[in-house]
Parts: sequence; C-alpha cells; structure tokens
Amino acid sequence: MKQLWKIFVCLYCVYFTACKEPYQPQVTTVNANILVVEGFISTNTDSTVMTLSRTVLLNDKNTTKPELNASVWVENDANASYPLKDLGKGLYGANGLNLDPTKKHRIKIKTVKGSTYVSDFVETKISPPIDDINFDVRDDGIQLYVNTHDDTQKSRYYRWEYYETWEFNSKYSSLLKVVGNQLVERQFPADDIYTCYASSKSTNVFLNSTVRLDKDVVYKGSLNFIPKGSEKISNRFTTLVTQYVLTKEAYEFWEKMKKNTESLGSIFDAQPSQLTGNIHNVDNAEEPVIGFISAGTMVKRRVFFERSVLPNWLTIYPYGCAIDTVKDDATRQGLFNGSITPIDIVKSDKGSYPRASTPQCVDCTIRGSHKKPSFW
Repeated sequence: MKQLWKIFVCLYCVYFTACKEPYQPQVTTVNANILVVEGFISTNTDSTVMTLSRTVLLNDKNTTKPELNASVWVENDANASYPLKDLGKGLYGANGLNLDPTKKHRIKIKTVKGSTYVSDFVETKISPPIDDINFDVRDDGIQLYVNTHDDTQKSRYYRWEYYETWEFNSKYSSLLKVVGNQLVERQFPADDIYTCYASSKSTNVFLNSTVRLDKDVVYKGSLNFIPKGSEKISNRFTTLVTQYVLTKEAYEFWEKMKKNTESLGSIFDAQPSQLTGNIHNVDNAEEPVIGFISAGTMVKRRVFFERSVLPNWLTIYPYGCAIDTVKDDATRQGLFNGSITPIDIVKSDKGSYPRASTPQCVDCTIRGSHKKPSFW
C-alpha cells in the first residue's frame, strides 16, 4: 500500500487528539523514524518486491525516506532462506522464487545499523482467477467492480489493487513549434503533443469477504470510481487489477486500515483503532513497525474500455482555455519564452498571424507522455 507511513501518522494524530469540539491537531515536530515495510511474498513465478522506508514529518519536503543498504531475506519454517537483491531506493526484490506452497514464509530484515526485524510466518494463499471486471454508470460517474469465485471455498478474504492508464488529448492540436527564434512545422508523430497517455495506481484499500456466504463468490466487488467529466474517459481507458487472497488476520489488518482512513475526515466519526501489523523488531518488541506481510499467489487481469461505450459521457477539460492571435511584439515574445505555445497560422486580409494558447491547453506532455504504452 502506497505510503503507509502517512496513514499511520494521521491516525496517531486523530487518535490522541480526539475531543467534542472542532479541533485542529498540531503536527508533531518529532519524527518517530518508524520502519515501514510494504510488499507481498510471491510463492510462484511472480516477482517478490519489498519496499522499506522510514516515516518523515508531514511538513518535510522529502515525501519518502527509503531504508537503504539493508539485507532482506524470505525464509520458510523449514529454515530455507532466499535473499532479495538490493535494487536501490529502498527496494529489495527477486524474480520468481517458486517457493514451496506447503511451507509458511516470512520476511527477515537487517538494517545497516544492525537492527533485525522479522514478520510472522504466514501460510500460502492461492488466488483464484478474476472472472470479470466491468462498470456501472451512475449519475455522478462510473463505478468499476470485479467478479471472482473459488469453487474450493478456500479463499474467502480478498484484496485488490489496480494500475490504470488512459489516453487523452490536449484542448488544441499544435501544428507548429519554436526552434530558436523561428516557428517551424511539427514533424509527426515525433513532435505530437496532442495525444498522450497518463497512469495512476490505487491508493485506497479494496476488500471483500465471503465468509458469511454459502458460496465463495464475490459479485461486484467495488474498485475505483471515476467521477463524471473525468478525462480518463476521453478516448480509451484500461485498468490492470491485481487480486490477492488473504488470511483472516491479514484481512482484519487491511479492514482496520480501510475503516480508519475513511473516518479521518471528521473527529466525530468512530475513533481509529490501533493498527498492529505482523512485523516486529527482534530485540525490541515494543517498537512499532508499519505493515503486514502476506504470502501466496496473485492474479492479474487487464481490461480496456472505449469511449464509444459511453455515448453520453461529457469530458470536462481541466483548464480554462482560449486562443490568442499573435499580432504584437509582446505576445510574440511569449512564443519564444514558452509562456504560450503556437497552434497554427491564420490568414486574413491584413496578413498571416500565428495563433497560440497556454501550454496546459496545447501540450499534453505536461500531464502525460506521448509514448504509447507497450500494452496499448
């Protein structure tokens, strides 16, 4: 889960500053420097990657503080050990380890300062396939959902993550570019700044449990919501969904995480419960560590949605845009200092003039990349 330390700090502030009146808690100036461990032990051919970092102050300019030069292993309860490679920037990983699914596994970490951390041994959970990913159209947007089932009745606790990508366009298509102090024609497709691609990944917690059902079937498990007017549905949209099956203990951890993060909007909501993961300092059991390690297989499924399936969808461009005709030296200077971007040339009885607009309205690479993804 992305930046678990931020959630932990927010929960700490709300939990210890709750009252009956509106209150703005003070942000602490003391950094607890808590270890944050994010990752999943893949027991098959998928890569196992662990992200190690430390908490930072909310007003710190550095949003992350990676734990560098640590040693990390996957261990099983039969004393077998599998080292993870230091990939830099707090990432530690290995390609498919093909671990024995009949064994329990854990993560062991030794920091450069000599502290040792281990997670609890956890059983391997095998994820069934994702049956379907689809959406419902609502008045305020589009709700994506996932369907899955397990005929063996052994899954019961599910978690999902997604990585979404969409194609979008700038407001205006530019046929010209500035080279030195000259306007020249763009060479397509290399100079295209009209069509781009952008991506984002899930930051919320998506869970579902079937323990109270006769059958292990998830129908319309909620995923991400796309608000009405979003340019994610400008042309084409895709989401890659990853499904995990959890143990009961892991599910309870993520359920608390979900409930606590959803209740942070008001101190009059139910107060956040304490988040206790399954990672511990070997020499200091009282030291808090953020994260919960699970093991097993994950399954992924990608789906594409075309704009044409939503004929009534109206995309709202995120910036106010207008076109100016460049007729004076001051405006022309804007072309060459980058404050405006050329679009084309218009002709009139009085001559030919460039037209231009702000970069946000002409250059889609400000918010994305014009390089088409390999999976597109």
